[in-house]
Amino acid sequence: MGETNMQENLEMKREDMMSYILDSIPYPVLFVDVNHIIRYMNKHAQFHYYEERGYRDLIGKSLFDCHNPHSKEKVLAAFERLKNHGNEFFVGVSMKNHRIYMNPVRNENGELIGYFERFELNLQK
Repeated sequence: MGETNMQENLEMKREDMMSYILDSIPYPVLFVDVNHIIRYMNKHAQFHYYEERGYRDLIGKSLFDCHNPHSKEKVLAAFERLKNHGNEFFVGVSMKNHRIYMNPVRNENGELIGYFERFELNLQK
């Protein structure tokens, strides 16, 4: 196998491995770029948005296609904090009693390249 094929195979394995890791998280996780375009959804996010909420084909579409105006306002406010070197931001609690967070994703130079939204069971009453 040539060096190019080995590198392509390694990259494919890394991408597969990352998907397996993210799919093992028992809550929805989706990655959105700085233009609020959905670039990745783990299997739990796909189930949540496609099966439970009735959306289809969200990859490549605006996050705001599946958020109401109030949620959009919260996301944009959180995004401003993330742009200013903020860390994880608590967005709120879903109707299914999941706490929703936004986390920044930065490149090696510390520049914001997007964020991921993650859910977790709200154990607080």
